[in-house]
Amino acid sequence: MSVLSGKIWLEKLRRRWVFTAIVGNVLLALSLAVVTFALLRLRYSEALVGSLFVLAISLVVLFILSKRWQPAMHKITSFVDVTMPEVENSASLLLADPSLLSSLQRLQRERVNSILVQHKLPNEPFRQLRLPMLVLGISMLILVLLPRLAPDSTVAEASSMVSPQQADVVKEVVPVTISDYSISINPPAYTGKKTRQQAQFTLRVELGAAVSWKLETTKSINDLRFLWNDKETYTLRKLDASGQRWGFNKVLTKPGFYQVIIDGKKSDFYQVEIIPDQPVAIKIINPEQHSTIDFGQPQRVDLKVLLTDDYGISDAVIHATTASGKGEAVSFKTHKLNFSTAIKNQRSLDLRKQLGLAGLGMKAGDELYFFINATDNHGQQSRSDMYFVSIQDTAALMSMAGIDNGVNLVPEYFRSQRQIIIDTEKLLRERSTISDADFKKRSNELGIDQKMLRLRYGKFLGEEEETQIGGRGEGEEGHSADDGHDHGAQAEKPAYGDVQAIMDQYAHKHDQAEDATFFEPQLKAQLKATLNEMWSAELQLRTYDPQKALPFEYKALRLLKDLQQKSRAYVAKTVVKTTPLKAEKRLTGELAEIQLAAAVNKHLGNKDQSGDLRTSLSLLEGRKSGQAGNPADLTILRTTEQALVAAAAASPAKYLPALKAMKTVTRMWTSRSDISSEASIAERGINSLIGAAQAKPYKSGGSATELSKTYFNQLNRTSR
Repeated sequence: MSVLSGKIWLEKLRRRWVFTAIVGNVLLALSLAVVTFALLRLRYSEALVGSLFVLAISLVVLFILSKRWQPAMHKITSFVDVTMPEVENSASLLLADPSLLSSLQRLQRERVNSILVQHKLPNEPFRQLRLPMLVLGISMLILVLLPRLAPDSTVAEASSMVSPQQADVVKEVVPVTISDYSISINPPAYTGKKTRQQAQFTLRVELGAAVSWKLETTKSINDLRFLWNDKETYTLRKLDASGQRWGFNKVLTKPGFYQVIIDGKKSDFYQVEIIPDQPVAIKIINPEQHSTIDFGQPQRVDLKVLLTDDYGISDAVIHATTASGKGEAVSFKTHKLNFSTAIKNQRSLDLRKQLGLAGLGMKAGDELYFFINATDNHGQQSRSDMYFVSIQDTAALMSMAGIDNGVNLVPEYFRSQRQIIIDTEKLLRERSTISDADFKKRSNELGIDQKMLRLRYGKFLGEEEETQIGGRGEGEEGHSADDGHDHGAQAEKPAYGDVQAIMDQYAHKHDQAEDATFFEPQLKAQLKATLNEMWSAELQLRTYDPQKALPFEYKALRLLKDLQQKSRAYVAKTVVKTTPLKAEKRLTGELAEIQLAAAVNKHLGNKDQSGDLRTSLSLLEGRKSGQAGNPADLTILRTTEQALVAAAAASPAKYLPALKAMKTVTRMWTSRSDISSEASIAERGINSLIGAAQAKPYKSGGSATELSKTYFNQLNRTSR
């Protein structure tokens, strides 16, 4: 059999590897393009162009960086040697020059050739397509599920703008005279939305949207108007001389409702809902609102802020104020800092900035106050809370000033923490002049001093053993004669069967740590935090590393001094904006627009309509029970109707159904028709309008007065 057949078999196997490698690269590039298309279509309509560009770039990169699509023949022979043991690692002989082979190698070459020719091409190359196909399946799943997970995307909005059928269709009654109508909604520029069309009178538009109505009637009419909020009338303009095409334009800034009046005949109520533009939501993730930079920590603040807005963010600025000095010599300096991230009308921003306190001119003892001010593309500004960062002043901690006249919340011997810091710093300065054994001895002794201070501190929280702190004591566990408890020299033998007496004989009861009542809960929490810092300092001193113990020692001292007194409270500056005075009206003595307080109170008192609303509820209940409607009650019902008109103008979604029902009830009040369903709807709106009744003070009855008189008379008799 010719050796050429074996070479052809190897070449076919190499081509199979090349084919699967090319297909794998195409599948990976296609997966990346699909994911890109799924993400881009959430914000942009030309997502297909971007995804095709990504497909082309990824194909070029994959074919340049990947070497799988051009495998060498020696790799193919190595694969055959590994997967086919019968060739005995001799597949490479088929590629060698026959003149350079020995007789034994030629025989082996013929044997390998006959084996390969009889063997089918392996399917191993196709297995490398499993991963690209899995990636493509995941990308297709993202393409299908992402629009459902993000229903407020720009693409969904754009499609709803173009296709009115995709918008929420509200069932409404349209006058039969109107044959066709269309409403064009042009959102304001800050929303970034396109003009959309709809075929329903009920509106849900953005704040400041320009709305255009176009109506066609079945016949020529003389007058076509809109009645807005049951009080404002707008006349529509004729679009041609036939009197059948009418138009109207209006910029909507307030919610409400309207009706179409065709030659004096009113239509049903149509709701108008306004989508307000929310200000930028600011969330400061890092740092905490009150933070302190202790000794040994880097003097910087890693600021992390999350901004979100419904339409887009145009600007975000950090307003920082540094305070230095004490008492009346405090000086303030303001800074306006920008973020390094470019802000281009994004809806969500994750901003980070590192504030170098030294670059702001701060030193030990100074404080930083800052807040974030963000502006959306509509010009609305929002401001975060004030955040405080202070740099701990070690010199002030070591100072004795203020101890004699400060608020003494902790015992005197707690101030020995200052001496431990002094001794630790002295040990570090003398490190190079003393022996290693002496250094470790003095460090361990400082750890013992820290331990004694910590144990004294723990007694104020009811912790009498080290087991409460994080480890057991060095001595024997249990009690001794001088532990401060009355153990009793000899206990009497408990009575037979007295379980409590037997337990008291062997049990030693102490107060629990949480039952200690020396301090308030907030103070106790800070004392516990001090205990943790002392424990950490002791750990470093006992392991002969006083340099690492210093930050814990300073923080423990700071917590103790915070218990004694508070250094300074920051109050933001406020400016009272008064109404500007008009120079031409000063000193004229004109009092025409000034009303008396009595007249104002009388005017306000007339606005209380809760009595009429409750009366209307009782009238509606009587009408539902079968009573006949009295024409004299229509005055109260119309007053309630006007109250519902005002409420529906402010909140149409909540009160417009009740207003419709109330108008039906008023119109059919004196008839014998069944209006129970309309009355129930009106009652729900009236109850919502009344709200929860507030409790009012009332005068107590006479029983308590009689009792007090009897008690007083009895006292007089006793005194006599």
